[in-house]
Amino acid sequence: MASMSKASAFRKLLARPKPVVLAGAHDALSARLIEQAGFDAIWVSSFGVSASLKSMPDANVLTMTEELEASKNANAAVKIPVIADCDNGYGNAINVIRTATEFSAAGIAGISIEDSTFPKRCSLYPGEHALVSLPEMAGRIRAAKSAAADPDFLVIARTEALIAGLGLPEAAARAEAYQKAGADALLIHSKAKSPHEVLAFAKQWKGTIPLVVVPTMFPTASVEELGQAGFKVIIFANQALRAAVAAMRSQLSILRREGRAEVLDGAIARLQDIYDLVGVPQFQAQEEAFIPASKEPVTAVILAAGFEEQLLPLTEDKPKAMLEIKGRSILERQVSLLRASGIAQIAVVRGYQAQAVNLPGVQFFENPDYRKKGIAASLFSAQAALKGRVLILYGDILFDRTILERVLSAASPVSLAVDRAWCDLYRTENRSPAGAELVITPERPAVGHRFLPSEEPIDILKIGQKLHKEEASGEFIGLAGFTAEGLSWLKEAYERGLKQPAEGPFHEAASFSQASLTDLLQEMIAQGRPVSAIEIYKGWLEVDTFEDYRRAWAKL
Repeated sequence: MASMSKASAFRKLLARPKPVVLAGAHDALSARLIEQAGFDAIWVSSFGVSASLKSMPDANVLTMTEELEASKNANAAVKIPVIADCDNGYGNAINVIRTATEFSAAGIAGISIEDSTFPKRCSLYPGEHALVSLPEMAGRIRAAKSAAADPDFLVIARTEALIAGLGLPEAAARAEAYQKAGADALLIHSKAKSPHEVLAFAKQWKGTIPLVVVPTMFPTASVEELGQAGFKVIIFANQALRAAVAAMRSQLSILRREGRAEVLDGAIARLQDIYDLVGVPQFQAQEEAFIPASKEPVTAVILAAGFEEQLLPLTEDKPKAMLEIKGRSILERQVSLLRASGIAQIAVVRGYQAQAVNLPGVQFFENPDYRKKGIAASLFSAQAALKGRVLILYGDILFDRTILERVLSAASPVSLAVDRAWCDLYRTENRSPAGAELVITPERPAVGHRFLPSEEPIDILKIGQKLHKEEASGEFIGLAGFTAEGLSWLKEAYERGLKQPAEGPFHEAASFSQASLTDLLQEMIAQGRPVSAIEIYKGWLEVDTFEDYRRAWAKL
């Protein structure tokens, strides 16, 4: 059995003895609050939507589609009927046809259209208020009734005769004509400071369609009083918006003056109230019911402890991870990209000028002995973060999101982003950047030829800074992913290094205390642990020299 339309539900409300009471909403959240407060239906006010959506006057500045969108949002947020304030229908009868068609198709219970000229001015604004002729307004009403898809869709005819100062006789004549044209209800509007005008109109009204009133200018008039006078629908059109403005202005002033959020405790809604209001509990239940369990969460560990003398004086008061490039530091750019890729747990290892590294929502670890100890020591100063699936990256690199996502999606226990462009950029020119960490794989691309990176991981045979450049297959960019298994191998390599003599070499490092990440990776390879290359071709930058820094400014 089909459910009752909201237009039918509103007609059912009109059939009961007591008045139907609406409150004005300016968005979906205010509509839901109105529903929770127990009102019968929602009035989507053009005054409220103009003010809240664009901070503009109620003068036909908003288009029909903007008002429709606001009404649809409010309608979707509530179960009770929604009546939309459609001003003058946004033009002549042809415009009204489209207005009624669109609002009816959207499930809105009804619309109100008035006999003001286009463009209108808000009824309560000072100045002259021009009305269209009685026949023209009757044509708008007939057009709206002919266009509605739902036979129960309501067309409320609103006359501004009293607003325009034309008196009760003109208002009565227009009301009678609008009923004959097919209007389902009649809204009589007044800006008098008391309800005497609308009460006088209701007393002499002989029509059969329901009367509607908006008691904005005569706030002492009660629902009971207006209902007894013959008004079937009573609309409190803009009180919710005005209440919100008063509350926001007051509390924001206090917050700006005091400078701490706790001063508003007790005066503003709790976060949990907002969560409940917007349906977070239902959202979580739907996630659990319909979305497969997500992949294992990833922790990112950013190694940013080191000191690079070659970048002085740029790094005199900050580590190079905090060098600003067009408004954001390298570290801020890294953290932003990680979070955009769904990584919420981020740890940063600090050392040189640690006090300058202070980003919100990031866990910090310290390597105070950064001048004597290498990257391996920095990494394991963050041992508490080395759990589950981990992404390790250097604090001086910038890279495309596609590179990050390829590493994150790799199934190999250990996956390193390796740039094959090194072969073209450096090997052909018989030069290599200082400190480049090179890798050797079973195959190398032909020098000087176009190259398509492999979609599959490739085994790494050797890794380090001192490899023979003619044998190298690419450059490790400083971005590596580890599964829990791969991380356990990394920890084993570190523990083996700790057991070595303090002064003995550890792969390329003069001693284990000075070991780099590539030394740990080479130790894993030596133990037969598979370490894989995720082939890329460019798409990243390392900031290690003034020239690198200049290039980053030019590229980003």
